[in-house]
Amino acid sequence: MKTTSESASTSEPGTPDVPDIVAYPEEAVRRYRAAGFWSDRTVAQEFRAVADKYPDHAALLTPDARLTYAELDRRTDRIAVGLRDLGLRPGDRVLLQVTNNLWTVLAWYGLLKAGLVPVATLAQHRRHEILEIARQSEPAAHLIEPGFRSHDLVALAAEVAREQPSLRRLLTIGTASPPPGAVALETLEAAGRPDDPAIARAVVEEIQKAIPADSLAVLQLSGGTTSIPKLIPRLHTEYWYNSRAYAEAIDMDSTGCFAHLLPLVHNAGIVCGLHSAHSVGGCFALASPEPDELKSIAGHITHTMMSPPLTSMVTKEPGLLESLDALRVFIWVLGPLPADIVAAFETPSRRIIQMFGMTEGMCLVTPIASPPEIRHHTVGTPIGPLDEVRVYAPGTEDPVPPGTQGELCARGPYTIRGYFRAPERNAEAFTSDGFYRSGDIVVEVPENGRSFYRFEDRIKDLINRGGEKVNAAELENLLVRHPAVERVAVVAMPDERLGERCCAFIIPKPGAQAPQLGEVQRFLDEIGVAKFKWPERIEACEELPLTNVSKIDKRALRVRITDILAAERPQ
Repeated sequence: MKTTSESASTSEPGTPDVPDIVAYPEEAVRRYRAAGFWSDRTVAQEFRAVADKYPDHAALLTPDARLTYAELDRRTDRIAVGLRDLGLRPGDRVLLQVTNNLWTVLAWYGLLKAGLVPVATLAQHRRHEILEIARQSEPAAHLIEPGFRSHDLVALAAEVAREQPSLRRLLTIGTASPPPGAVALETLEAAGRPDDPAIARAVVEEIQKAIPADSLAVLQLSGGTTSIPKLIPRLHTEYWYNSRAYAEAIDMDSTGCFAHLLPLVHNAGIVCGLHSAHSVGGCFALASPEPDELKSIAGHITHTMMSPPLTSMVTKEPGLLESLDALRVFIWVLGPLPADIVAAFETPSRRIIQMFGMTEGMCLVTPIASPPEIRHHTVGTPIGPLDEVRVYAPGTEDPVPPGTQGELCARGPYTIRGYFRAPERNAEAFTSDGFYRSGDIVVEVPENGRSFYRFEDRIKDLINRGGEKVNAAELENLLVRHPAVERVAVVAMPDERLGERCCAFIIPKPGAQAPQLGEVQRFLDEIGVAKFKWPERIEACEELPLTNVSKIDKRALRVRITDILAAERPQ
């Protein structure tokens, strides 16, 4: 038996023999199904089953709205019918550029119920990123939020539509006056047979019956080890299982409320937030990372994910930490857990745990019952019993012993076996037996018969700016297009609030001066690069340090900028 995902045949433009998705091996599929981890239901069908079980439970909480499961189910049925009536068909892909609000959740489930495949881009992405993602994914529609303040999404959507022939529809949320030719999801919901929910429900059920559970549900984006973003194909059955396993790992149940303040349309926002809460009948609370928004929902929150920018906001805003009186599980992401965070947030009734995940699948969590040395000093253990982790000497398939640094490699029921339409990248990113090479350096820490892992470093040349990954090679390739730049090396510099920011070491062309920071940022703005990728410091230099194999010594540059920042800090 071939899984449905293996038989997908739509191919990359110009390469008709390239399959969309690398299938899970048949033997693995049998094991995952026999264990009950893979079901025969789509994400929409799984959500419907939970909504039927908990119709009156709160499903969604935002600063200005509260929806029960029954209400969320009915409203997203109507949106799905409206999308179908627009001519969008199951399997069509839809670019998303939206923010954290009620309508983003309505749109997400409406798209899935219509059989459409969300392509999880960010509102912050601009021409440079979106045109490439559109080229790879060949979307039929583009969903935007015209009120987004950082840049003009309406103008961007028009440009993408001119460049990408597959696009047929522009959709909007959050505006009563969509641009010419666009259709507001609010209008679709109002037109979607609101007086007879049974009709809309029947339409959705008919659509879902024709969708195999092991077919493509969502395309997420890779943080990337190359300058070209890769699309990550997540399948209905494994995607929901991923969320259910995560909910169990963090002790989330139908009485809980998981709050998410980081961008929702990230894998973490969907898997660890929205779907995780909804897999167990719990409430999902969504807000922007602003004190007033968090205050409005704070008293309901039992679980949340925290990063340096969020903890800084909570501790500095008077009364905000005290308002989180229902919070019992605090999940730390983005780097080592500082002792002052433990002192500020951990109490006898509130545990701090850590999680370490990747959009490609594998997720590690420190169990709540673990001793402090495990919860505070490792990033966890795999959340599923059939998850497989190996620590290899980097670039090899040679295992290293516990206590020794090596590359984290993973395989399992929710870890992909290949990127979307990317055979060359797959040959580099996966071992011969299907383990995903994460590019992260870890140390295995055995404890009471279980393996925990401590994060040490990256092989991947990425900067993690407050959760947004910046590929150094991509940024370097853009910066050398500046007329005054001869050579450049981009590295992470430490930042108390965001964890890391981008620093560019620039060698100017002969006779030229290295461009100032503002000039570099204007240059990147003009070519349509997302702002979170822009360097936030320029260091002019005459040469770049090299390793003994004549590669730029990024480690030495990271040490250099760290020392410079330390010297500048007031004593």
